Amino acid sequence: MVLEASAVEAAAGVERVVVGKVFELRFQTNNFYMADDTIFPKGEPASPDHFTGTVSIYTLVPNNDKLHFTSTSVTFEAGARTNWHKHSGGQVLIVTNGAGQFQESGKPVQSIKKGDVVTVMPGTKHWHGASPNSALTHIAVNMNTQNGIVDWLERVTDEEYNKQ
Repeated sequence: MVLEASAVEAAAGVERVVVGKVFELRFQTNNFYMADDTIFPKGEPASPDHFTGTVSIYTLVPNNDKLHFTSTSVTFEAGARTNWHKHSGGQVLIVTNGAGQFQESGKPVQSIKKGDVVTVMPGTKHWHGASPNSALTHIAVNMNTQNGIVDWLERVTDEEYNKQ
């Protein structure tokens, strides 16, 4: 099928309008913080007692005494990170956007990116967050919450964060 030039031009014009509206909406809703589309809203600001930098948390599955797990979508702006912490029941991180860092105590800092899945065994001291130049969003799943959800520890120092 051959389209006439005017039909192709009209389709291209519609595409420009739609793309323009998407960018306009993202700026209006203050949701233009990453290059790719995100799945969930940014959520509420995270506690500065447990995080360094700008972090937002959106609850996906609240803790439930029958299922014994909770899940959140966590967005870290560039340079933001958690404190050191442990999960008595373990944790799984599913990176949905951006790039970041993860470290277990006594091990080297690891780079993580969109599509990576990180498994943290119960009681393992660790931290995670965005890389210095990229935002990061991950889904955090905390299992076996009948054993506790999180034990917050000391801040990750700039020296620890910048080791690679």
